[in-house]
Amino acid sequence: MKIIFYEKNADIDAWLGGFRSELPEADLRVWEPGDTAPADYAIVWRAPRELFADRSDLKAVFNLGAGVDAILDVERKEPGTLPPNAKLVRLEDTGMAQQMVEYATYCVLRYLRRFDEYEALQRESRWEKLPQHARESFTVGVLGLGVLGGEVAKGLLRLGVPVRGYSRSPKTIEGVQVHAGPERFDAFLDGVKVLVNLLPHTPDTEGILDARTFGRLARGAYLVNVARGPHLVDADLLAALDSGQIAAATLDVFHTEPLPKDHPFWMHPRVSVTPHISAETLREESIVQIAGKIKALARGEPISGIVDFRRGY
Repeated sequence: MKIIFYEKNADIDAWLGGFRSELPEADLRVWEPGDTAPADYAIVWRAPRELFADRSDLKAVFNLGAGVDAILDVERKEPGTLPPNAKLVRLEDTGMAQQMVEYATYCVLRYLRRFDEYEALQRESRWEKLPQHARESFTVGVLGLGVLGGEVAKGLLRLGVPVRGYSRSPKTIEGVQVHAGPERFDAFLDGVKVLVNLLPHTPDTEGILDARTFGRLARGAYLVNVARGPHLVDADLLAALDSGQIAAATLDVFHTEPLPKDHPFWMHPRVSVTPHISAETLREESIVQIAGKIKALARGEPISGIVDFRRGY
């Protein structure tokens, strides 16, 4: 079998070595512009349109991440870009869920115990005790209950706070109050103190973190965005911070990455910025998962993680 690999920021030798160990019979090469030689499978992250051109021979495209929005954006802008018969396969949990649970738990605990405010007081050399938030009313809303969102919702229950979840279709998570479907979106938001966004990025979810959404939350709510930058309307968040509707925000994803040095988020006293590290792709786990699925496809067996193009995840 022939496999092409593309990830411009990767440790290429480490990735190729891992795949060659798992798939010793494969003819594996790094794709470069101008490469039109046949390939059965593609393993990519943010690949250019040219990689997919005239590749009717591709059986599957494996995305090196859980979010496939970059590939789907190419197809939406220029329909017919993706090979019509190729499956698009996303990474399932390859150690990312644990990382995301840790990140979200840290953020919620930081706001619950008001550590962000104590950090600000320290910078002013002020010794001051703040009243604690009431745990029983410190409701956390997890927006998106996919593989990562579901694990985050379950993990946050351990903090002893009420946890709600929102998903497109009905789901059951013990201890979590789940709201499903657009008609339940407002009920999900009402009174939420910390909103954690883990939605997939699709045309339907772009800009969902806007003034209307913020207005449904509890006064002085907190935002944690670990999904995609285009979910957030930046100007609406800045306005909500100025008005006090949003007390503080932790942002791991942005419209433009790296975040431009002149962006107001960098210097805002109540915005915490991290460089898209909430749940990183773990190389060894990803190699084993993708190689296993390639072997299964070669045997004619079904695999999981295939993306529904209509839904975008």
